[in-house]
Amino acid sequence: MSPQIEIQIIAVIVAIACSIPGVFLVLRKMAMMSDAITHTILLGIIIGFFIVHNLNSPFLIIGATLMGLFTVYMVELLTRTRLVSEDSAIGIVFPFLFSIAIILITRYAGNVHIDIDSVLLGELAFAPFNRLRIFGVDIGAKGIYSMGIILLINLGLIWIFFKEIKIVIFDSELAAVLGFSPVLIQYGLMTMVSVTTVGAFEAVGSILVIA
Repeated sequence: MSPQIEIQIIAVIVAIACSIPGVFLVLRKMAMMSDAITHTILLGIIIGFFIVHNLNSPFLIIGATLMGLFTVYMVELLTRTRLVSEDSAIGIVFPFLFSIAIILITRYAGNVHIDIDSVLLGELAFAPFNRLRIFGVDIGAKGIYSMGIILLINLGLIWIFFKEIKIVIFDSELAAVLGFSPVLIQYGLMTMVSVTTVGAFEAVGSILVIA
């Protein structure tokens, strides 16, 4: 398969995988939250890298996911004080956490692949150079398989929990009466956003993930 075809396949898979949770964020009037999570998980990636010193470690994904959930928790914590609106809470939390990540990158990780250009802008043209080899056999660009798995997981979760997500989005009080947990559904959706964002980070960068 030619690199041009692999680039197009990765771009399509990333776009579809990101759009699935993105639609539900828009319906829930939380589009700004995707912007916040996309920026703040960078801090989770940096912290994970400082712990394991390995860019390929799964701890980076775990750290980024936990940081995404921490972002949601902090926004809800500020919103519950009723001193600021949800938009204002997001505007406080994500620049704060993102700025910490940028400072750490600039200060301590300037000589590794985690640099500002790669995490913000990405470089889709370089994605075919990151190959997946099984028992020494090259089976294609790694991004196709990693994002393909995430896409299938997203589709499966939406297929299974579509009714619950729909009720929580349009009437959270009814969902609670019916026995669904709006908080659990919301955190599940945010986990999906975080994992999808981390998977797409290396190929397309933060800015295109938001788009």
